[in-house]
Amino acid sequence: MKKSTAKNILFIMFDQLRFDYLSCAGHPYLHTPHLDALAANGTRFTKAYVQSPVCGASRMSTYTGRYASSHGAQWNGFPLRVGEMTMGDHLRASGMSCHLIGKTHMKADVEGMKRLGLSADSVIGARQEECGFDIWARDDGLWAEGPKGFYDQNRSPYNEYLKSKGYPGENPWAEFANAGIHEGNVASGWFMEHANKPANIREEDSETPWLTGEAMKFIDAQGDDPWLCHLSYIKPHWPYIAPAPYHDMYGPEHVIAAQKSPIERQDPHPVYEAFMNNQIGQTFSRDEVRGKVIPAYMGLIKQADDQMGRLFAHLDAAGRMEDTMIVVTSDHGDYLGDHWLGEKDLFHDPSVKVPLIIYDPSPSAKRGVTCDALVEAIDLLPTFIEVAGGDVPHHICEGQSLLPWLHGETPQWRDWAVSEYDFSCTSMCAELGLEPKDARLFMITDHRWKFMHSEGGYAPILFDMENDPQEYIDLGQSDDHTDIIDVMYDRIGIWGRRMSQRVTVSDDQITQRQGKTPGGGVGIFIGHFEEGDVPAEAREKYTGKATKDYTND
Repeated sequence: MKKSTAKNILFIMFDQLRFDYLSCAGHPYLHTPHLDALAANGTRFTKAYVQSPVCGASRMSTYTGRYASSHGAQWNGFPLRVGEMTMGDHLRASGMSCHLIGKTHMKADVEGMKRLGLSADSVIGARQEECGFDIWARDDGLWAEGPKGFYDQNRSPYNEYLKSKGYPGENPWAEFANAGIHEGNVASGWFMEHANKPANIREEDSETPWLTGEAMKFIDAQGDDPWLCHLSYIKPHWPYIAPAPYHDMYGPEHVIAAQKSPIERQDPHPVYEAFMNNQIGQTFSRDEVRGKVIPAYMGLIKQADDQMGRLFAHLDAAGRMEDTMIVVTSDHGDYLGDHWLGEKDLFHDPSVKVPLIIYDPSPSAKRGVTCDALVEAIDLLPTFIEVAGGDVPHHICEGQSLLPWLHGETPQWRDWAVSEYDFSCTSMCAELGLEPKDARLFMITDHRWKFMHSEGGYAPILFDMENDPQEYIDLGQSDDHTDIIDVMYDRIGIWGRRMSQRVTVSDDQITQRQGKTPGGGVGIFIGHFEEGDVPAEAREKYTGKATKDYTND
């Protein structure tokens, strides 16, 4: 039953925003008043986990409401197979349109579309190519270019916008939005030594304000029909470079000491060691790198919060704060040198835990509360389906609606959360000598323990987050913790045996098909010896006087 009176949903996702880089989450230097105000008017979830700590796989889980091993798009560039139900498919069935502004990191299943004769020019083909969304402005925000050409072969609407603003060249994203200038030369944000320079662009033309402006245009263009707008920001994801005045709002004195310990380097787990020793890990282990990158990262977040103020004011002026649910989250975090790592990829909290704030305009919704329940990103889609007035198809969606938490209820809830990671495309897979099928990691976390299983015959990793909240001491080979490890493996077994692929028939349909009349009313009788075992009405077509006797012809 629908508990929310919200008519529309503004679903905001930042890219690579850490859970603890908001002032409402306790950051000592970064002031984010607009996101704080949203949290003060809604619910902030303190234990929200993504289903995979890498962009593409995480997003595909959020957009389908399914675990990465269920939908199969487990790495950036792995296509989401044709026919996989997405957010747009579910919401449109309930009368709510579903639109995208910004990034999805979705790769279309071109071969599957070709096999089924789906043209990208058709409505259904376009939606298959765009992860189920109707596109207002899609821009995945990585217009990198090298000797083999562009990383993303699609057309960039942001680049076209910059050109319309007078920025020269074919790729102003790279030359201006994500580069500074040094002694007359381009100082690319790809090289983190330039992170403290201002991006060579007018602030109002940078990526975050551009996307905010597109969202405001979208809101103004909507009529009375209910909608979901997925506003998917590109920042604070690298390249780490911010426009003025955000480039120098923070300095090395605002950089929190790295959460790392020498004990982590003493006989580390082989997979963990491989990631610590890659280029990213080695670079972010240097204090000079953190001293330049983190102030830029903070500046990008500050800019994002300022844009939230601009956006929320626009919603308020349009009267939309009264009928629009607002959700703010991220697709994963950023190590920033914690645990001797950079980027994301593994399962420490800076990588796999994300911010999640939900404002529900309903009069019965709670205000200014925090919720410590174990939440997964796949819980968002069931929440949205219920807001749209639909029934959650639990045989497809693997998460649970968050609406009860928003309204002060305490529903029956999970005791542990799951994340998984396929790193078969990385250099670490080759360095460890693993077959692609074995380059897989699985996380189980509850309110005290965090566990990681690695395929390939390795020992597990186990952290006691009550006594070791920094996640420094690996207890995976501790004889004193075998009972906990056994529990975690039992949980992996339970999760691995879930019914995840029977997506075309629901439990309710199966129950109805079980039937209470022999033969289910369609004349199939298995295991019956005598006619009298079956009610007369059920066997009517098979009894009575024979029309003709052919046995004596």
